[in-house]
Amino acid sequence: MSPVTLYENSYATLWYHADKKVVHHQIHKFIFGEELQKLLLAGTDAIKKNHACKWLSDDRNSAVLKKEDIEWAMANWFPQAVQAGWKYWAIVQPEKMIGQMNMEKVAEEYAKAGIVARFFSDPDEAMKWLESQ
Repeated sequence: MSPVTLYENSYATLWYHADKKVVHHQIHKFIFGEELQKLLLAGTDAIKKNHACKWLSDDRNSAVLKKEDIEWAMANWFPQAVQAGWKYWAIVQPEKMIGQMNMEKVAEEYAKAGIVARFFSDPDEAMKWLESQ
């Protein structure tokens, strides 16, 4: 079954894989502020509407996240995503080392609330892991 495109622009694309119950985003270029917020909130809506609990973040083209975006995500988006049912997170790491370190810190924080996260270099491997959860 083909994924449904939920959100798409020059910054990112968001899909929902109904057969796998996976929300999946791919970052195309540096994303921040309102564009990042729209992407994340659209993913949370998909989790809630579809009773999904898995998210694949393909962040290979992502750079470091802005401090304000991390703070917004932690205070606003993250509690909503957890309440919607999010549990498993497959992260395809950014290519840049600074981005990798940034994502590792975020994943550590989210793990404290019960999110099970794994890091990958290949999106297909990330999807396989999510399917096994």
